[in-house]
Amino acid sequence: MTKYALAVDIGGTFTDVVLISSDNQGWTDKTLTTHHDLLEGFFRATDLVLGRAGITLDQVGDVVTHATTVVTNVLIERKGPPTAMIVTEGFRDVLYIRDEHRYDMFDPQIEYAEPLITRDLTWGVDERAYADGSVGKGVDAKAVHAIAGELKAKGISSVAVCLLNSYRNPANERAVRDALNEAAPEIFVTLSSDVAPQMREYLRASTAALNAYTVPLAKPYLDALIARMQDGGLDSEPLIMLSNGGVVGARVAGTYPVRMIESGPAAGALVAGYIARQYGLDNLISFDMGGTTAKACLIQDGEPLVVGDFEVDRRYRFKPGSGMPITVPSIDMIEIGAGGGSIARVDALGLLKVGPDSAGSNPGPACYGRGGVQPCVTDADVVLGILDPDNFLGGDMKLDRSASEKAVNTLAEALDVSMQDAAYGIFSVVGESMAAAARAHATDRGVNYRGMPLLAFGGAGPVHACYVAEQLDSNQVIYPPMASVLSAYGTLVTPVRLDLARGGLSRLGDLDWDSTSVLIDDMLSEGESALLEAGLPKDSIAFGFGADLRYFGQQNEVTITLDADPRDAKNIDDLRAKFEAGYETLYGVRLDDMDVEVVTWRVTAHGGDTNRTAVADVASDPTNPKGSRPVYLGQSNADVPVYDRKALAVGQEVAGPVIVEERETTAFILPGWTFTVHQDGSLIANRDA
Repeated sequence: MTKYALAVDIGGTFTDVVLISSDNQGWTDKTLTTHHDLLEGFFRATDLVLGRAGITLDQVGDVVTHATTVVTNVLIERKGPPTAMIVTEGFRDVLYIRDEHRYDMFDPQIEYAEPLITRDLTWGVDERAYADGSVGKGVDAKAVHAIAGELKAKGISSVAVCLLNSYRNPANERAVRDALNEAAPEIFVTLSSDVAPQMREYLRASTAALNAYTVPLAKPYLDALIARMQDGGLDSEPLIMLSNGGVVGARVAGTYPVRMIESGPAAGALVAGYIARQYGLDNLISFDMGGTTAKACLIQDGEPLVVGDFEVDRRYRFKPGSGMPITVPSIDMIEIGAGGGSIARVDALGLLKVGPDSAGSNPGPACYGRGGVQPCVTDADVVLGILDPDNFLGGDMKLDRSASEKAVNTLAEALDVSMQDAAYGIFSVVGESMAAAARAHATDRGVNYRGMPLLAFGGAGPVHACYVAEQLDSNQVIYPPMASVLSAYGTLVTPVRLDLARGGLSRLGDLDWDSTSVLIDDMLSEGESALLEAGLPKDSIAFGFGADLRYFGQQNEVTITLDADPRDAKNIDDLRAKFEAGYETLYGVRLDDMDVEVVTWRVTAHGGDTNRTAVADVASDPTNPKGSRPVYLGQSNADVPVYDRKALAVGQEVAGPVIVEERETTAFILPGWTFTVHQDGSLIANRDA
């Protein structure tokens, strides 16, 4: 009996959907994201792809997976509900003071992302837990009840609680939560000791604030999704993609949406690693450009790097430290507000800027004909001739070229250039912005990005990837099958996984294994519960172990992977040896005379491989262009041949400039490049020698 697996990826502009059968057939589709009701777009997309396969929802007997960039977009565009914070009395400015670290000591113009929660929406409570976890003063419930009254008066829907040293003892934070639930049960409460039980107050506060800011949108949505799925005849709940590249049950994900911030992009990065391994590529840059954001990720040795913390909304030249930090495991990537719906404008200095604001799906770019009047990246692509207005989404969603021209012409008049030059300016600025982000991302990690192949996906990625590759001195661009919906596909080939961390500051020589055992047991229990809830049988759950260590007195840690549960061998020398090997790799030295201390213990709970795949149909006989159209390349128009991707044959070579159209996206290969059709259906473009 054929089994089906369904994946839905909700982005800021489009909702992508993929259906895979157990006999390796695949169906895809996409529809506009319905921000007023995300479930409407979810099930509209689902109905479309189920209709293509000729089945109903109750026949999806394998799994339903879900990824979304909605949480990210809410943070970048700051469209979340009013959110408050409760801290220890006297620490109301924690989000403004940050960690007092200047990420560039010699630049007087550095900028930081403004806190999501302002000082006037931050309250202090008179309590104190000490660094060793002992409680010096408890929480007065009446004082918290009074704060709850003020929260309700201000229309607050969610509150973050971050008290001093709560990672060592969460009792006071839990007392605040209990008092809030008594006085204002309708308000969502996020505890820093639940979402980020690690040392460093600012990191915990920032992570809790971001979770509180997004949970009023994420949790009700996922709860309703579970109910709708059950009404449709599915017994198991959907699995949600997390930032770390794993999936967990929707109930767990809804409680901690901060773990979903890189949900869709993480799925794309995992597929990029899978493709790199298929092609024998050690290094690769994944380039994922959707309707609202663009993402870059370095794939090294066939795998994306998972880090213990990351930043969103970097405000100053993509520099680390200029964004909002989050201390949850995540695929290491960089993301900026540069997508097909990103709005172009003239800034105060008379310069052309693109993004981070996006027109989204409603009203969308001017060409969507939904009331948008501001020029967007997609409008520029239409004006340049790259996109065919009559063949967008296979003709199911026709674009209005005249509306694009009107919007771009308004920008052209402000810049005092021609309409085509304004459109090409948008095209080049958005490409250079993404290339600059990728350069910064690689340079921060000591990686030479020049010459690394680029994997292009997302709805707008194949349109702009070749230009971005040129800016990065790359000589190869890969356009995979299902490029437009690749992140959704990635959720189907990703194992169930949950990464957990607990703070446990202690010198190796004084390590208390009893206390360590309590922390690790707590993580093992939480991980097992989450995976059981996701539908995995208990005997299929496995665990991995790791730790963050540093030399005593230093600020930064090195994360190491352990071969087994550290409590089995209790080998201090082995822990130090692994740490020093990692430290030497990063910094080139070892400090043999320094003590080493454990900062954080880590546990990964995961299931096995999914063994799901879809095989693309590739033609056997070479095809000719189905037509041509003029495309403006920056100085003049060129008559560019247009191919139907499905008609291309294995081994067929075509020199650029060339346009390759498929239903959900368009690949634009620049002059000086030639693509070859791989046997799996990928287009592999190489720069001419």
